[in-house]
Amino acid sequence: MTQAGGQVPTPDAALLRAVGTWGLAASIVNVTVGAGIFRLPASVASSLGPAAPLAYGLCAVAMGLIVLCFAEAGSRVSLTGGLYAYVEVAFGPFVGFLGGALLWAGLTAALAAVVTFFAESLGGLLPALASTSARQTTIVVVLAVLAALNVLGVRDANRFNAVMTVAKLVPLALLVAAGAFAMQRENLAWHELPSAGAVARASTILLFAFLGVEAALVPSGEVRDPSRTVPRAVLLAITAIAVLYLAVQLVAQGILGDALAAQKTPLAEAAGVALGPWGRILILVGSTLSMFAYVSGMTLAVPRMLFAFARDGFLPIGVAAVHQRFRTPHRAIVIQTLLIIVLALTGSFEWLAVVATGGVLLVYAACCLAAVELRRRDIRAGGTPFQVPGARVIPWLALAVIASLLTSLQLKEWVGVLVAVGVAVLVYAASRGRRTAAAVSGTTGD
Repeated sequence: MTQAGGQVPTPDAALLRAVGTWGLAASIVNVTVGAGIFRLPASVASSLGPAAPLAYGLCAVAMGLIVLCFAEAGSRVSLTGGLYAYVEVAFGPFVGFLGGALLWAGLTAALAAVVTFFAESLGGLLPALASTSARQTTIVVVLAVLAALNVLGVRDANRFNAVMTVAKLVPLALLVAAGAFAMQRENLAWHELPSAGAVARASTILLFAFLGVEAALVPSGEVRDPSRTVPRAVLLAITAIAVLYLAVQLVAQGILGDALAAQKTPLAEAAGVALGPWGRILILVGSTLSMFAYVSGMTLAVPRMLFAFARDGFLPIGVAAVHQRFRTPHRAIVIQTLLIIVLALTGSFEWLAVVATGGVLLVYAACCLAAVELRRRDIRAGGTPFQVPGARVIPWLALAVIASLLTSLQLKEWVGVLVAVGVAVLVYAASRGRRTAAAVSGTTGD
């Protein structure tokens, strides 16, 4: 994908480069602030109690170091694909496919985790749907309906996405503003200093709420002046997200105290105390809409990764079949939906969140190494690339933080991540003949 002179070719040249700094930053915030922040404050509080800000601090440092590497890689590679493109340009198709497969696995687990919490949140809003059987039915029905709509060709409009962004941010901002006056100082007092292992474990779970940059950077081929826009946007967005998350955690802890850890809908309960019953309903509605928007958008996006793998010869070409009438990848949508249903019905939110985080952390590590390799080879997308301050140190610090977070994964969670790696290697090896034949015949799967 690179030319002899070290320049990245521009197969995306026909795309309109219309996304600027504020647009990209808003996109990152939109796909990052989702289900996690509505649920995870309770999970972090159960591990660390009032010391939860330590986990937020570690996550902010980790994501700060990591996105600096994203910023440099993104300023050097402007191809559509985001992290997948950065890794493939740096290390070739095998490592690129492994990264893409891990990213798909992480997004699949993340989608299953979010739809699980969506069903729980809907049960909190509508008590008739709170039982286990009702939640399971909700998961199946919602995913089946969204899959059917996607097969029929229904797509989310930009206006819908904008409304959903407001729906998730306004309730959070209102909770922080009003909740600040309902906090009890004693609820924020630390009882003891948690162990480093407990902080690392809580941070690994919490990092799920920070995932999203990798998805927002996929349309890099449509970013204006990427050597300047990508670094500014990712740093601006991550800073805003970290401040928002910390404020939400402090307010929830200050209002609910030790009771925070036991809440299934922690922010809704905090809003109920600060604002009354209507505040609780507002947060539940906002979180439910936010999660529905996430599930809807990901139901549209993630099956296209299966379609692309099949199109490129990594999966049987039948997976890339396009419906003759609706012109949608119907088989990929059905396969992806069935996988999500199985995961959502058999895994807990926290376990799925950690598995998703573990897989994506490995892709993050590959991207940090890609930033080093792209700089070494002086790959450029045009213009002067962004260079990480302390370029010889930052990527390795990021890798060290990633490694420390990965050490907190439990055996069953490592099994989930490593199974994804092993399957990806087998798929790559088994597809060699198919990819060769497709290249010779010019088959694309379309």
